[in-house]
Amino acid sequence: MIHSMTAFARESAATDQGILTVELRSVNHRYLDCTFKLPDALRPLESKLREQAGAAMARGKIDCLIRLQGHPSQAGALHVNKEQLHRLQEATLLVAAQLQEIRPPTALEVLQFPGICSADEHSEEHLQAAAQALYRTTIENLRANRQREGEKLAALVLDRLRQVETIVTATRQLLPALMQQQHDRIVARIAELEIDVDHNRLEQELVHLAQKADVEEELDRLETHITEVRHALEKGGPCGRRLDFLMQELNREANTLSSKSTASSTTLNAVELKVLIEQMREQIQNIE
Repeated sequence: MIHSMTAFARESAATDQGILTVELRSVNHRYLDCTFKLPDALRPLESKLREQAGAAMARGKIDCLIRLQGHPSQAGALHVNKEQLHRLQEATLLVAAQLQEIRPPTALEVLQFPGICSADEHSEEHLQAAAQALYRTTIENLRANRQREGEKLAALVLDRLRQVETIVTATRQLLPALMQQQHDRIVARIAELEIDVDHNRLEQELVHLAQKADVEEELDRLETHITEVRHALEKGGPCGRRLDFLMQELNREANTLSSKSTASSTTLNAVELKVLIEQMREQIQNIE
């Protein structure tokens, strides 16, 4: 299967501490690059999350955001330490007896005093386990989205590849007639000049010109690269770099074909080839 590097996935789940949400965004990148934004309680998981991303994907820039939205109804119960409260009361009365015009502390100030009030603590282990499970589900969804997008990219590349193949075949069929036209044009021009020529030397020069204009080798290499592109797409897997290299080779041969062109038909074909190759290259930039 061909996978795109551009995709998005989001999953949410209810936990004892609130709503846990995992968001994953993926864009094209030369290597696998993961960035995480996590709550403090989940920071110890970063290395494990990075390993899971590496096992599921080969390339792409992955941005991971994990949020925990707590609910008042899920907050831990508050407990007042009566013994500490009694000691604070005695200390307050003692201070009040020594100082005049001192106002007594408010109830909120008393609750904020260290050791007076405490809340039930939720288990970080349970939260981390829930986050890992939700992250695995989100990674699977992201991978599935990348696969669907990759199938569309592969179809676009194959469509352009068929057009390239058609142009290469048409250009090859034009060659014999173009070579004969070049030969006839030179012979006719010499006849117009009404000069004596060494026919042996003329034939040698014509052969030399034919060799310079011969693009059979370029067409052969174009067909070879077309076969390799199709093979890479059929094989699947992380093939984006190989496809990008093949686009460079296709473009090189198209440029050579253009430089050797002796007729407008082959020049136009070379230009059309370069347009199609560039269109394929733009799509391949997003393939893993």
